[in-house]
Amino acid sequence: MLHSMTGFARESAEAEIGTLTWEIRAVNHRYLDVQFRLPEEMRAHEQAFRQAVAANLNRGKVECSLHFRRAFDRQSELQINTALVELIGKRIKEMSAVLPATGAVNPFDVLRWPGVVEQAGIEAEPLFEVALPLLERALDAIRSMRASEGVRIADMLESRCSDIAAISESVRARMPDVLEAARTRQRERIEKLDVEADPARLEIELALIAQKLDVDEELDRLDSHLVEIRDVLARGEPVGRRLDFLMQELNREANTLASKSNDTDTTRASVELKVLIEQMREQIQNIE
Repeated sequence: MLHSMTGFARESAEAEIGTLTWEIRAVNHRYLDVQFRLPEEMRAHEQAFRQAVAANLNRGKVECSLHFRRAFDRQSELQINTALVELIGKRIKEMSAVLPATGAVNPFDVLRWPGVVEQAGIEAEPLFEVALPLLERALDAIRSMRASEGVRIADMLESRCSDIAAISESVRARMPDVLEAARTRQRERIEKLDVEADPARLEIELALIAQKLDVDEELDRLDSHLVEIRDVLARGEPVGRRLDFLMQELNREANTLASKSNDTDTTRASVELKVLIEQMREQIQNIE
């Protein structure tokens, strides 16, 4: 089953000391690039969080943010650093003496001063015991989203493979007519020159023209790549890089078909192939 590299998940849990919320955002990336935004109390556990992400996701740029909202504690929530408040008050008086027009200071502004309101320290381990399982839940959610998007991409790729196979079949069916038309044009050119052509030499020339226009080998490789793509789509592993390589191979065959084209229909077919391959390539850039 294919997995997309894009997704979003948000999971919250209530703990005795407050509320924890994980937010995970993932977009496509060549490798697995994980970035964390953590409360200060959780920074020591970043490696454990990183291992959990690596065990669940293989590719993508993943941003993991952990938010913590502390529960209200009547006994410790408003412990005031009295010494700091006295120092701030002293400095305010000194400023008022220099700037008499300065208005009175709002006490709430003083409470906002860093360090004035002291909070009891938070024990990291109980917080971690909630945060890690919560991260696993968020990773399960984002994997589910990525898998759902992967199903949509797989359906789209299968549809394009069918379209490419149909074009390949139509080109193959027309090749005898294309080669015969090329031989006829060559004979007509010689007839217009009003010269006696050496039959053996003429056959050699016609064989060379047919060789230059023959695209059976390119069509065979094109069909072979389609078989490989369908096989890859059925695998239960990350296949984004493999599919990206196969898109390059498909594009190479489409370019060769265009260079050998000797009629409007074959040229149009090569253009349609390139359009389909590009549509597939754009989607594959987002596959894990």
